[in-house]
Amino acid sequence: MKQPSAIIIGAGIVGLATARALAIRGYKVTVFERNERAVGASIRNFGMVWPIGQATGPLFERAMLSRSIWKEICTEARVWHDEVGSLHLAYSADELQVISEYVEVNHQYRDCSLLNAKQAMQKSPAVNPARLKGALWSAEEMIVESRVAVGQIAVYLAEKYDVEFFWNTAISQIDPPAVKSGKRSWQADEIFVCSGADFETLYPELFLATQITKCKLQMMRLVSQPDEWRIGPALCGGLSMIHYPGFQAAASLPELRKRYEGQYGKYLEWGIHVMASQNGSGELTIGDSHEYGLVHDPFDKEFINNLIIAYLQTFAIFKDWKMMQSWHGIYPKMTNGQTEFITEAEPGVTIINGLGGNGMTLSFGLCEQYIAKR
Repeated sequence: MKQPSAIIIGAGIVGLATARALAIRGYKVTVFERNERAVGASIRNFGMVWPIGQATGPLFERAMLSRSIWKEICTEARVWHDEVGSLHLAYSADELQVISEYVEVNHQYRDCSLLNAKQAMQKSPAVNPARLKGALWSAEEMIVESRVAVGQIAVYLAEKYDVEFFWNTAISQIDPPAVKSGKRSWQADEIFVCSGADFETLYPELFLATQITKCKLQMMRLVSQPDEWRIGPALCGGLSMIHYPGFQAAASLPELRKRYEGQYGKYLEWGIHVMASQNGSGELTIGDSHEYGLVHDPFDKEFINNLIIAYLQTFAIFKDWKMMQSWHGIYPKMTNGQTEFITEAEPGVTIINGLGGNGMTLSFGLCEQYIAKR
């Protein structure tokens, strides 16, 4: 029997997840990436594998499946990862109420609990104790260094599954079963377009007809903390609870949002919620903001970074706040409430896209489920 073959366009996290799902099922997989390495949204993030952000049910289960695949790959490929969990910190009665309701609804499905202030501070030395009411503890979140891990996964797939990578090769035309880069062409039984919003250049009419936009986020990185000091869990403020759909299970969330609209109107205007994670070198990744539109100003806004840092200082105390890097990322996001965009662009060509800010958390699970059920 002839070995089935697949071409994947894009070596970001969605492309790698698709490559893995196909390769473990016996496909000969070839991946094309326009750059010499993945440099898009897949490496411009917190490195958070974040089940707590997903609502209980299919998406949470997908996130946990994705986490298990991450764990398997990290262990086999010796990719740095840290199963530190997360803390959502409460500094007001209404924030604590939302956390209490969340735990009441979800504790039987998730490894989460409501902590008092003392217990929260025992979880992390970076927690700001001033006026702390309590925290939501979740054990399920994991941190990777995405800007390193994505490249390591490509090497792992090449070595273990004989996945072939063509770097610095921009696919300019698809004519199934062939893809073309200038005068060069390659063929496969199936073609998967996993290049983020870049599918706009290959299928412009389809892109225009799709309810999809682009999100720009601003992030920063603080220097490695002295004396190998670790913050432990990823840390979040209350604004994160109105950002992630998982918290909609809390009945009092609308009331909290209403207060935030008055107190933090500027933050909501720019889609700011604030989190911090720590990589293996002790550096702290902080952010972020969310601006939506098909075209974005290429210049970052200093006031957004200042707002992020100001809010972060209300719930976190670090040893060294010196900034070493700032950047922005852009990812595609569906505007119709869907959590992904999977469609057959033409016979033999499938587009996998539109995971929004959930690529690190959901890609491995989504692609495994999609390829498995075909």
